[in-house]
Amino acid sequence: MTLTNERPAGARNTDAADTGVANTNARNTDVANTGAANTDARNTGAANTDDQRAASPTATLAPPAEPQAPPKAPESPTTAFSVGAAAREAYANPGSASRYSADYTMARPGKGRSSMPPRPPRPPRRPPRAAMEAVALTPVQAALRSSLVLVAIVLLAFAFNLMVLSHVQHFVSQQRLDNSYRVQLAEGTAAVSEGDLNDVLLSDGAPVGKISIPAIGVDEVISEGTTSGVLTAGPGHRRDTVLPGQAGVSVVMGRAAAFGGPFSRLQELTPGEIFTVVTGQGEQVFEVIGVRYAGDPSPAAPQAGESRLILETARGAAFVPDGVARVDAQLTSEVQPAGTRQTTSALLPAAHTELATDTSTAWALVFALQFLVVAEIAAVWAYRRIGAQKTWVVFVPVMLTAGLLVADQVTRLLPNLL
Repeated sequence: MTLTNERPAGARNTDAADTGVANTNARNTDVANTGAANTDARNTGAANTDDQRAASPTATLAPPAEPQAPPKAPESPTTAFSVGAAAREAYANPGSASRYSADYTMARPGKGRSSMPPRPPRPPRRPPRAAMEAVALTPVQAALRSSLVLVAIVLLAFAFNLMVLSHVQHFVSQQRLDNSYRVQLAEGTAAVSEGDLNDVLLSDGAPVGKISIPAIGVDEVISEGTTSGVLTAGPGHRRDTVLPGQAGVSVVMGRAAAFGGPFSRLQELTPGEIFTVVTGQGEQVFEVIGVRYAGDPSPAAPQAGESRLILETARGAAFVPDGVARVDAQLTSEVQPAGTRQTTSALLPAAHTELATDTSTAWALVFALQFLVVAEIAAVWAYRRIGAQKTWVVFVPVMLTAGLLVADQVTRLLPNLL
C-alpha cells in the first residue's frame, strides 16, 4: 500500500483560505499599527509599545486606545456647555482641535446667562388710584373760590411788599432825597424852619437834614413829617419841634423793621456815643445821654439856649411793636437859632404821633381793591374762554400789580414806627 502526501482538495482550499486570512490579518495589523503609531506619536508610552510590536511580529497586537474625551466641567446653575457640530467632529478626530476650540464655548460663573427662568415682576403694593373726574362748581362755590384767591393774593403781596419790596423802595427814596438835599445845600436853599425861603409851608416828605450815626451804621436823609407814608422813605422830623441843632427840643422818628429799618439798632447806643446831623445851618454834633423806655424817668429839661435831640423808634419783636424806645442826645456844638414854627403840639395831627396809623389815603385803598376785583373777574372769564395758558401769560402781571397796589395802601395803615 503506497502512502501519498496528497491532501484532499478541500484541505488545500482551507489552507489557502487560512493563508489569505493570515495575510489579510497581517495587512490589517500593519495598518492598525501604522495608525496607532501616527495617532499616539505624542505619547511616549505608545511609541515604545509600537517598537516592541515591530520587533516581535508574532506578538499579539493590542487594539489601539480610543481617544479620551476632555474632562467635563461640573454642572452648576451658572455653567453651561455648548457643543456644536465642530465639537462632535473634534471628539471623533482629535487632530481638528483648532476648529473644536473655536466652536466650543463655556459660560463662566457670573458672566453667562443663567439657565433659571426670569422672575415675574412683583405686584404693586396698592392698586393705582382711579382718575378723578372734574366736577362743575356751583355759583356759590365759584364765588367762594374767587374770594379765597383774592385774599391769598392780597396776603402774599402784603408779605412780599413788607419784607422785601419795602427795603427796595426805601433805598430808592433815599437816593432821590439825598440828591435833592445835596443840591439845596450847595445852593443855600435848604430849609431852616417849617417853611421854605418863600415862607411856604413845607410839604410832608421834603428833606430837612441828614443824620449820620457811625456806631450803628445809620446814614439817612431826614424828611419833614412823621406819618406812616413819610417814614417809608426814611427818618422823619416831627413838625411841632425845632430842627436838630436849634435851641429847644427836636424829635426825629424812624422805623425799626420795615422799609429799611433805619433805626433798628437804635437801642444799641450807649452814653457818650457821638453822631452828627447836617442841616441848612451846618453840621450839628450830638452826644448820647442814654436810652429810655415807657415809664423810665426823663432827663432834665434843657436850659435856655441849649439844644437836645430825641430819636424814637419801635421796641419789641420785628413787625410786632409793643412800645417806643427813645434815645436822648445833647448838642455839643454851637446852638443855632430856631426857625418859625406854625405847627404846635395842640395842632399836630394824630397821624404824626408815635405808633400812629395814616388813614388819609384810604380812598386809594378802595380804588386799588376795585382794580384787583375787576382783574380777577376778567381772569376768570379769560380762563373759561381762551384757556389756562394764555390767561396766565396775560393776567399774572396784572394781578401782581393790583396786589402790590393794595398791599402798599394796607401798609400805610400800619403803625408808623413798624
